[in-house]
Amino acid sequence: MTERIKKVNRLIQRELFQIIKKEVDFPSEIYLTLTKAEASADLKHVRVYISVMPEQEALKALKILEREVYHLQKKMNKRLNMKFVPKIYFVLEKETAKAGRIEEILEKLKK
Repeated sequence: MTERIKKVNRLIQRELFQIIKKEVDFPSEIYLTLTKAEASADLKHVRVYISVMPEQEALKALKILEREVYHLQKKMNKRLNMKFVPKIYFVLEKETAKAGRIEEILEKLKK
């Protein structure tokens, strides 16, 4: 991965989170984190990985984001100083959920 792609990934993750925080209404019980962004080599697509707490609300949060993706894409196009802003795709982060389960198991074992 080139340095340019890494910079684009960080920029997209930071800016998209700011937009989501201000523009997208989630139910108060849902906590959303953008864990990483992975742009394709040609910068046409970006996969944005999300982590949701509580975990059982993950699909609900993903549906909300998918419903708002057109609006989010328009905001990103205006905010970023790029010729083409990659098309956004949201993906549920599996690793965070696995880490949470491991933590729970370790806590039970301690007791």
